[in-house]
Amino acid sequence: MFKTLHPNIRARILIQFLSKVVGSMIFPFMAVYFTNELNSGIAGILVTVNVIIQFIAGIYGGHLTDLFGRRQLMIAGEALKSVAYLGMLLANSPMLHSVWLTFLMMLVVSVAQGMINPAADAMLIDVSTVENRAFMYSISYWVNNLSVLIGVMVGGWFFQSHLFLLLIALFLLSLLTTALTVRLLSETLAKQKRTVGNVGITAVFKSYQKVMHDHRFLLFTLGGIALMTVEYQRNNFVSVRLAEELKHLTVNLGALGELSLDGVRILSLLTAVNTIMIVLFTGPIAKWVTGQAQRRIMYIGFLLFSTGYAVTAFSNQLLVLFTATVIFSFGELLYVPTRQTILAEIIDESSRGSYVAFNGIIFQLGKILASLSLMISPAIGKYGMAALIVTMGILAILLTNTSLTLKKAISVEKLTDL
Repeated sequence: MFKTLHPNIRARILIQFLSKVVGSMIFPFMAVYFTNELNSGIAGILVTVNVIIQFIAGIYGGHLTDLFGRRQLMIAGEALKSVAYLGMLLANSPMLHSVWLTFLMMLVVSVAQGMINPAADAMLIDVSTVENRAFMYSISYWVNNLSVLIGVMVGGWFFQSHLFLLLIALFLLSLLTTALTVRLLSETLAKQKRTVGNVGITAVFKSYQKVMHDHRFLLFTLGGIALMTVEYQRNNFVSVRLAEELKHLTVNLGALGELSLDGVRILSLLTAVNTIMIVLFTGPIAKWVTGQAQRRIMYIGFLLFSTGYAVTAFSNQLLVLFTATVIFSFGELLYVPTRQTILAEIIDESSRGSYVAFNGIIFQLGKILASLSLMISPAIGKYGMAALIVTMGILAILLTNTSLTLKKAISVEKLTDL
């Protein structure tokens, strides 16, 4: 069935895999990089600034793709990423070492990604059909998790000792993805459908006015932000803590010898376990929850997810860390399909595109809050961070439940009016 997909879809999945597999060797560990070079407080500020820039660029990129088309914006973004990766390579080369140039190039990458993502998402919708869209997104989700699995495993082993070589690979792959974007992708937005002209801020936010007045949806979104704040601790506080507290750990494998681990390598193994579980069990779990009590399963997923992450915030025992990873992985498997199902039910069908796009801010704002928590972690300690993570999970339940209760109350009110 993959061969029956539009050529743009097949090309985009390939480009996404190549870009993600090498990027996952580097970017999940940049909080560790900045902490090592500076300190955790400054690292938190830099990561936060980077996420804010990507968030703003993504919102603006979504507007630009309707002005100039999908392909042109994707080509410009890929080319800009190549320039930024070259800058990062030079900033960490034997000739030069500059943490601030590295950070500046990360900002450029965020701007470029903000151009690419909305254009790529719009292109996939342009060339897919109702019949093959679910299959397309399933393949994309599978490839994304597989690329992260490979990238994080390799990066965890070589990021701290061979960063320069990883950056060389990232730069070369970016040249390849730029060439593939130029050669394989065709424009999918007809000229007569392109919007003329206004690139101002007012025009960008005009389409979100209706969404901003839907209070139940805003509460549901706030619950999602709380949940993403938990998830993005892995690349912020958890990664930094493991790197600082587990520098030299030797595991006896019996006849196989000994395995030398550090915090970054342990993080890569935990991420691998999480990704393998997602890849293997997404289908069966999604099938099982169909027809079940969606809200109850979702709330159980929230609790398991936040509890598992809370344990990774303070434990240094390998068995406990892996057990916690299994727990939050099952939580993720439970809440992802149920939350998506409920989301589809509460959005206004007449403005589905705006609602789904607005829901995407949960990832960016979750990243921002997670990076901010890295700044306060020295003051509250690892047990305080664990308590904060559990609190965010409970807050996600309360906000989501209030949202769904509000929806029911509105429905009853409408019936009463009738």
